[in-house]
Amino acid sequence: MATTKSSRRSRSDPAPKRAARSASGARDKDDDPPPKVVEGSAPSGPLQANTIRIKAVRDGKPIVVDDLDALRREMRTDCWTWIDVVDPDAETLEKLGASLGLHPLVTANVGERSQRAKVEQIGALFHIVMFALHFEHDAETTEIDFVLSPKFLLSVHDADWDPYTAPQLREDPHEHIGKGPDFLLYALCDWIVDGYFPVLDHLEDEIDQLQDDVIQRASPATLQRLFGLKRELIGLRRATSPEREIFNQLTNREAGVIAPDHLVYFRDVYDHLIRVTDELDNYRELVSGTLDVYLSTVNNNLSLIMKRLTGVTVILAGIGAVAGIFGMSEAGAAFSRAEAPGFWLVSSITVVIAVTAAFILRRFDWI
Repeated sequence: MATTKSSRRSRSDPAPKRAARSASGARDKDDDPPPKVVEGSAPSGPLQANTIRIKAVRDGKPIVVDDLDALRREMRTDCWTWIDVVDPDAETLEKLGASLGLHPLVTANVGERSQRAKVEQIGALFHIVMFALHFEHDAETTEIDFVLSPKFLLSVHDADWDPYTAPQLREDPHEHIGKGPDFLLYALCDWIVDGYFPVLDHLEDEIDQLQDDVIQRASPATLQRLFGLKRELIGLRRATSPEREIFNQLTNREAGVIAPDHLVYFRDVYDHLIRVTDELDNYRELVSGTLDVYLSTVNNNLSLIMKRLTGVTVILAGIGAVAGIFGMSEAGAAFSRAEAPGFWLVSSITVVIAVTAAFILRRFDWI
């Protein structure tokens, strides 16, 4: 089934997390662990929640920002910064919002972690929500929040998605950061969208297998998987189709958030998203067509069974009619060989008629 972490979440819904955080908020704040600011890199183990990774560039050279106080100071200077945050709690978001000068509404929406794909402009900031796809047993989505400004890019996500594993950023992200936060946003979004196509390939293979199963051995399990795949495709399209409007707005010259020489890169991602939504629409049509074929196959099998039962009924009805005319009271005389020859003649004719009817029905494939 389609599994999303926004509209449909199978791993962890944000509501329990927010409830847990609210419950922990009732305790003394001193009991909560402070946010962990680490040097940005791809970790050898799983990401830890409430972790902040900061990369900054000034005049084309990397600078070290090792805590939120230093981040606040650097925001007053002429530098470009990438702040990557892993599953933050409310207190961490408040501190980040204060350091970066985020609007309270942006901070609240990022903390909610149950948004649809969208782009929202508040002042000079753009809040962008994207979804990464991956395939395990089913297609799953992970929400990723970006906040883009002329000076920084903030990315917020769960621990199962790591932007530092992107091929473009695996060695050293400073080169991309040095071209501006908008170019870094392009690199991450391009990697996210490129990750859609392996998932689509898995779905295409599954649809092909289901089509073979429907033709060869239609079963209730096949029908259940068809309905599940249909819901999965609807969920994926709901997550990805609004992303086209995101890049349509970002590349609008009136927005002015993307450097003119970077517009061509964002338009390339936009073209890829058009292909993704078109393929999802095609897959939905294929699944709907396969479902129609399944129902037609079941109806045809039912018609074939009814046809064969009708053929058997024709044969038995003829025998029953003859037996009803002569009566079973003559059976005793027949077995004692006291019955007149006419009885055996009629019985023989009845058997011949039944065999002939069976032969004719067999020729018409009714039995």
